[in-house]
Amino acid sequence: MEKTVSVWMATCEPVAYAGLTDNIETDICVVGAGIAGLTTAYLLLKEGRKVVVIESRHIGAGQTQRTTAHLVNAHDDFYSEIEKIHGEAGIRVAAESHTAAIARIEKIVQDEQIVCDFRRIPGYLFCPPGQSNDILDKELDAATRAGIAGLEIVGRVPVASFDTGKALRYPNQGEFHPLKYLTRLAEIIQAVGGKIYTGTAIKKAKDGARVTIETENGPKITANAAVIATNTPVNDMYAIHTKQAPYLTYAIGCPIAKGTFPSALMWDMESPYHYVRTQPLNENQDLLIVGGEDHKAGQADDQEARHDRLEAWARERFPAMEPVKYRWSGMVMETTDGGAFIGKNPGEKNVYIATGDSGMGMTHGTIAGLLLTDLICGRENSWASFYDPSRKPIAGKAIRKFMSENMNVGWEYLKDWTSFGDRPDVEHLENDQGTVVRRGFQMVAVYRNSKGNLHEHSAVCPHLGCIVHWNNLEKVWDCPCHGSRFDADGKVCCGPAISPLKLLPTTEK
Repeated sequence: MEKTVSVWMATCEPVAYAGLTDNIETDICVVGAGIAGLTTAYLLLKEGRKVVVIESRHIGAGQTQRTTAHLVNAHDDFYSEIEKIHGEAGIRVAAESHTAAIARIEKIVQDEQIVCDFRRIPGYLFCPPGQSNDILDKELDAATRAGIAGLEIVGRVPVASFDTGKALRYPNQGEFHPLKYLTRLAEIIQAVGGKIYTGTAIKKAKDGARVTIETENGPKITANAAVIATNTPVNDMYAIHTKQAPYLTYAIGCPIAKGTFPSALMWDMESPYHYVRTQPLNENQDLLIVGGEDHKAGQADDQEARHDRLEAWARERFPAMEPVKYRWSGMVMETTDGGAFIGKNPGEKNVYIATGDSGMGMTHGTIAGLLLTDLICGRENSWASFYDPSRKPIAGKAIRKFMSENMNVGWEYLKDWTSFGDRPDVEHLENDQGTVVRRGFQMVAVYRNSKGNLHEHSAVCPHLGCIVHWNNLEKVWDCPCHGSRFDADGKVCCGPAISPLKLLPTTEK
């Protein structure tokens, strides 16, 4: 589906291994070779367990290659808000676990001598013009209660061209090149006896005394436990999907002279919000990475304009940046209560999941490795209840968000099934474009390829029956309900769907 390319994708060759061809047995089967999956595999191998990793495409091919890779214990959903839901004990777990995740990435980089541009830097949270700075004081107090040391309110972010006003400074945050990190981690996993099979998609995970993983191509994996680390679980229909929602976020990368922007992370509190960092580009330049402009997946049709708005926002504040070199998007799974879901899949004995990154995918993925390793090895972990996938919305804000997100899903389902589609006909559909049309009771996803031929599939998402929408930026079909994505030819790009869009017989060859 790679119609846009992140800086990570452009500066690290994709790595693939042989696919699985025979039935095998192992201690642990990890599904997904992103940061959650490979970190879990690496740590379990260190415990002496036999581990097999399967991945439908290549290493880091999911959302890890589409992150902006902020490594933070400054919580994306704000400690002052999370405390209202989980109390002081909860925010202490959140702060401790994200702090530990940055430290573990740093340790792995050092122990394994991974060259991935890792560095510790400060982060700055600031308010938009005209908004009271009181929220910074509240966040300072809550983050301090959470156990984060060294916080301070400073007069402004240290960028000469952008007077942010007061900002909350978080020390000891981090950044790295996620694909360089994962590529080397995969090599290490193989070197110490782990097995990685790419081009191997999961079809089904059957729980029991032992777990059976059926793959799309036929071979099965039998394991004592399975870890589903696929950004959103592909092994169940409902258990988690009502408690988190898919959002698309956008990013641009622009060259800028070294020294123009400080070694720092920045996050504002506008709506929509923005986040900023740099990445080394060459000896004279860094790449200024600016992200934001989020929206619910499948519920906007102005993707290109969002990149344009990011550029306009950035150019006003950082006029020294050069023309945009990279544009990309990624998917964020926002939970109703601000915490990820890491642990046993609800109702199952030996199937574990890692999902609900809530905008902190790199640290949440590493937390997953730490926590799941303890759980699988039978050790107690004080983080377990906070991240328990079986937990229910327990406070007013979490319950309201739960209801709001699920009402949104219901509305999208009803609206799309009773609509007439995006356009009444496809006669004037341009090449490399898609649209949804109604034909009687059938909703049809129509795509005209670069040669002018039409391809038609059912527009019904095979996960739970919502109607997909065309995403013209990435040239994919997005499900507006739970975030499944399909390429222009109907093949699954990411779950929770595991089956393609149904091909209709009218497709032109």
